[in-house]
Amino acid sequence: MNKVVDEIDFTKPIIRRKSLSASNSGNMTTTVEFPEFFSMTFDEPVKHGGEGNGPSPLQGVLASLCGCEAVTFNRTAKDMDFSYNGLKFDAEFTIDIRGRMGERSIVPHFKTVRLQVHVNTEEEEERLREVVEETEARCPVFNLIKDAGVKLECLWIRSTQK
Repeated sequence: MNKVVDEIDFTKPIIRRKSLSASNSGNMTTTVEFPEFFSMTFDEPVKHGGEGNGPSPLQGVLASLCGCEAVTFNRTAKDMDFSYNGLKFDAEFTIDIRGRMGERSIVPHFKTVRLQVHVNTEEEEERLREVVEETEARCPVFNLIKDAGVKLECLWIRSTQK
């Protein structure tokens, strides 16, 4: 199996550093530069004071959850010799906007995150459960959201469509 790192001794920390830069011109639009890829714009919808030039930062977090779960599922499936043909995500969040409007007694982050993942596989349901359990234990973004105390509901659905 190919490893992302060359180190074999997993008893010692294996630290990876990633960086990016971001700029904002005093409005709701922030442009993020990913050195090895491209730039991405985050904004708010017009009705929330933005210009609608991109997803909101919270939508970016939700998209990152889907992407991270997909990458982690792929690595976990390979580690566990689990065969699948693809994933399809539907995701949503709820937030009490009073928190980001300055009401200190209300948390300014997600209240709930719901994720529905369709897994195209011929593998048995029990095998899928095992891979999902390991995926959720390994996924950094999933655990960031969970550890923030957000109610996180994930439904993984086995699908055998070709």
